[in-house]
Amino acid sequence: MHRFDLKIRLYNGADIAIGPGKADLLEAIRQQGSISAAARTLGMSYRRAWLLVETMNRSFRQPLVTTLAGGKHGGGTQLTAVGEQVLQQYRLLGAQALAAVQPGLDELIGLLAEPASEEP
Repeated sequence: MHRFDLKIRLYNGADIAIGPGKADLLEAIRQQGSISAAARTLGMSYRRAWLLVETMNRSFRQPLVTTLAGGKHGGGTQLTAVGEQVLQQYRLLGAQALAAVQPGLDELIGLLAEPASEEP
Protein backbone atom coordinates (compact mmCIF):
# COMPACT_ATOMS: atom_id res chain seq x y z
CA MET A 1 0.00 0.00 0.00
CA HIS A 2 1.27 3.46 -0.88
CA ARG A 3 0.59 6.51 1.21
CA PHE A 4 0.82 10.23 0.52
CA ASP A 5 0.93 12.84 3.23
CA LEU A 6 0.43 16.52 2.50
CA LYS A 7 0.91 18.84 5.48
CA ILE A 8 0.13 22.53 5.28
CA ARG A 9 1.37 24.79 8.03
CA LEU A 10 0.76 28.51 8.28
CA TYR A 11 3.40 30.34 10.29
CA ASN A 12 3.08 33.59 12.18
CA GLY A 13 6.66 34.51 12.94
CA ALA A 14 8.27 31.47 14.58
CA ASP A 15 4.89 30.02 15.65
CA ILE A 16 2.80 27.58 13.65
CA ALA A 17 -0.52 29.46 13.63
CA ILE A 18 -2.44 26.51 12.15
CA GLY A 19 -1.39 23.09 10.93
CA PRO A 20 -2.81 19.57 10.81
CA GLY A 21 -2.59 18.89 14.55
CA LYS A 22 -4.05 22.24 15.54
CA ALA A 23 -6.89 21.81 13.03
CA ASP A 24 -7.64 18.39 14.55
CA LEU A 25 -7.63 20.00 18.01
CA LEU A 26 -10.09 22.68 16.87
CA GLU A 27 -12.41 20.00 15.50
CA ALA A 28 -12.17 18.02 18.72
CA ILE A 29 -12.95 21.13 20.79
CA ARG A 30 -15.95 21.80 18.58
CA GLN A 31 -17.20 18.23 19.07
CA GLN A 32 -16.34 17.79 22.74
CA GLY A 33 -17.05 21.27 24.12
CA SER A 34 -13.93 21.30 26.29
CA ILE A 35 -10.18 21.40 25.91
CA SER A 36 -9.67 18.54 28.36
CA ALA A 37 -12.13 16.24 26.56
CA ALA A 38 -10.62 17.20 23.19
CA ALA A 39 -7.15 16.43 24.52
CA ARG A 40 -8.26 13.01 25.77
CA THR A 41 -9.87 12.26 22.41
CA LEU A 42 -6.60 13.07 20.64
CA GLY A 43 -4.40 11.30 23.17
CA MET A 44 -2.57 14.40 24.35
CA SER A 45 -2.18 16.06 27.71
CA TYR A 46 -4.40 18.93 28.74
CA ARG A 47 -1.30 21.11 29.10
CA ARG A 48 -0.21 20.38 25.51
CA ALA A 49 -3.70 21.13 24.19
CA TRP A 50 -3.87 24.36 26.20
CA LEU A 51 -0.48 25.50 24.87
CA LEU A 52 -1.61 24.82 21.30
CA VAL A 53 -4.81 26.81 21.90
CA GLU A 54 -2.80 29.70 23.36
CA THR A 55 -0.52 29.72 20.30
CA MET A 56 -3.50 29.77 17.94
CA ASN A 57 -5.27 32.49 19.91
CA ARG A 58 -2.26 34.81 19.87
CA SER A 59 -1.42 34.06 16.22
CA PHE A 60 -4.67 35.42 14.81
CA ARG A 61 -6.18 38.88 15.14
CA GLN A 62 -9.03 37.44 17.17
CA PRO A 63 -9.11 34.31 19.35
CA LEU A 64 -10.13 31.02 17.76
CA VAL A 65 -11.19 29.39 21.01
CA THR A 66 -13.06 30.89 23.94
CA THR A 67 -14.00 29.54 27.34
CA LEU A 68 -17.54 29.70 28.64
CA ALA A 69 -18.20 30.76 32.22
CA GLY A 70 -19.12 28.00 34.63
CA GLY A 71 -22.53 27.79 36.13
CA LYS A 72 -25.12 25.23 37.07
CA HIS A 73 -24.01 22.96 34.23
CA GLY A 74 -20.32 23.94 34.31
CA GLY A 75 -18.25 25.85 31.81
CA GLY A 76 -16.81 24.71 28.58
CA THR A 77 -14.89 25.74 25.53
CA GLN A 78 -16.05 26.56 22.04
CA LEU A 79 -14.75 27.87 18.76
CA THR A 80 -15.36 31.51 18.02
CA ALA A 81 -16.74 32.59 14.67
CA VAL A 82 -13.15 33.30 13.60
CA GLY A 83 -12.12 29.84 14.83
CA GLU A 84 -14.85 28.26 12.69
CA GLN A 85 -13.72 30.36 9.71
CA VAL A 86 -10.03 29.46 10.15
CA LEU A 87 -10.83 25.76 10.45
CA GLN A 88 -13.10 25.83 7.40
CA GLN A 89 -10.55 27.73 5.29
CA TYR A 90 -7.71 25.47 6.42
CA ARG A 91 -9.63 22.31 5.44
CA LEU A 92 -10.64 23.88 2.12
CA LEU A 93 -7.03 24.84 1.39
CA GLY A 94 -5.94 21.26 2.11
CA ALA A 95 -8.54 19.87 -0.28
CA GLN A 96 -7.54 22.36 -2.98
CA ALA A 97 -3.84 21.55 -2.56
CA LEU A 98 -4.51 17.82 -2.80
CA ALA A 99 -6.61 18.31 -5.93
CA ALA A 100 -3.83 20.41 -7.48
CA VAL A 101 -1.15 17.75 -6.94
CA GLN A 102 -3.30 14.71 -7.75
CA PRO A 103 -2.30 14.32 -11.44
CA GLY A 104 1.40 14.41 -10.65
CA LEU A 105 0.89 12.25 -7.60
CA ASP A 106 -0.88 9.57 -9.64
CA GLU A 107 2.04 9.52 -12.09
CA LEU A 108 4.59 9.38 -9.28
CA ILE A 109 2.76 6.54 -7.52
CA GLY A 110 2.72 4.65 -10.81
CA LEU A 111 6.54 4.67 -10.74
CA LEU A 112 6.80 3.21 -7.24
CA ALA A 113 7.89 -0.37 -6.64
CA GLU A 114 5.63 -2.65 -4.64
CA PRO A 115 6.22 -2.07 -0.94
CA ALA A 116 8.26 -4.64 0.94
CA SER A 117 6.17 -6.97 3.03
CA GLU A 118 6.26 -6.24 6.73
CA GLU A 119 6.73 -9.57 8.47
CA PRO A 120 7.38 -9.80 12.21
